[in-house]
Amino acid sequence: MARKTYVQVGAGGRAEFFYSAIATSFRETSELLAFCDINQTRMDYANKLLTEKYDYPAVRTYKSNEFDRMIALEKPDAVIVTSVDRTHHTYIIRALELGCDVITEKPMTVDEEKCQEILDAVERTGRSVRVTFNYRYAPHHTKARELIGSGVIGDVTSIHFEWLLNTQHGADYFRRWHRDKRNSGGLLVHKSTHHFDLVNFWIGSQPDTVFAMGDLLFYGRENAERRGVTKFYERATGNPNAAGDPFALPLDDNPHLKAMYLDAEPEDGYRRDQSVFGDGISIEDTMSVLVKYKNKAQLTYSLNAYLPWEGYQIAFNGTKGRIEMKIVEQSYVNSGGDKALEGAVQGVTILVFPMFGEPYKAEFEVGEGGHGGGDPVLLNDIFGVPVEDEFHRAANHVDGARSILTGIAANKSIRTGQAVKVDELVKFY
Repeated sequence: MARKTYVQVGAGGRAEFFYSAIATSFRETSELLAFCDINQTRMDYANKLLTEKYDYPAVRTYKSNEFDRMIALEKPDAVIVTSVDRTHHTYIIRALELGCDVITEKPMTVDEEKCQEILDAVERTGRSVRVTFNYRYAPHHTKARELIGSGVIGDVTSIHFEWLLNTQHGADYFRRWHRDKRNSGGLLVHKSTHHFDLVNFWIGSQPDTVFAMGDLLFYGRENAERRGVTKFYERATGNPNAAGDPFALPLDDNPHLKAMYLDAEPEDGYRRDQSVFGDGISIEDTMSVLVKYKNKAQLTYSLNAYLPWEGYQIAFNGTKGRIEMKIVEQSYVNSGGDKALEGAVQGVTILVFPMFGEPYKAEFEVGEGGHGGGDPVLLNDIFGVPVEDEFHRAANHVDGARSILTGIAANKSIRTGQAVKVDELVKFY
């Protein structure tokens, strides 16, 4: 079996998830040829991890302005995109135009204009885009799809979905490039793309109308001042005002973060350790969304990024009963530790309440690894030998678009105070 070849754009925190899989579990089916990034120091560190941590040969490196040259010289089968969200469309579209397929980290992109450009490029080139929705592959999420598909609660009429980001993981979005909405689309795009995709996946429908509210109510300097905070700092590393602050992330305390970010700063000026109570934050930390789907189901959704525990609660109401799910996840800082701990499950409960029967606990096979055990299954689907999947968990560009369009519509609703029709945002082919 010939190995598929890959190049990877973006050598930051999320990149290792993909290149480590190629370097370990999928050497026989996949081969990494090169890295591409704006920052040479970061690429050199990725190569150091490849060679020293994974015993894999170092790969060639190209700066971001050499993307076309890299494709011409390396001739990869596919491009893996793990760059800053706002640049995803640039590399996705150019890779398609140069004859490559694409595997992209979520979200596929951050606004409706860039989304349309990607849809147009797929139609124009005939190449494929794969969006890596690892949450689809978590056994408890697959079980929810199985239960709903079996008709145990009849037709789903409404869903209540509450997601909690804690003061470790949630705060991390406000230290990094994500704090600028131009980079990430805000958490309703960057983070909630997972959640909106799950709802589409579970109920087999698409968003129709979206109304949302959102605000910055906890993070940011103004909110901290209102609570009586008097000690402020721009960045945590080397600043005495950050000492003892549970929200501070000094980069020199963590060898991995130091090598990937602090040592790389002179090249591009990116600071990974900004204060979550500083100025310049343009994303929300408190969000509420109402969605009507094409099958007439209704979603009430909330996301808060400063809560005491990490996880989510979901209730599906149907014409024959109700399903309740509660999931507690492992707390983590992005790229700050073991990849297997990112989104790892600490506890899952799925309860089924038939309309005229006894409630019961739904059983499922517990998965191991990140994102509730979904990561290893997803990686095999991408880099290994995929097995037949009755639940059709692989996500393409249309799935990627449907998920972000709920968040994009929510952002527009927050700006305008009006409900937004999703079909008016982009044209599908």
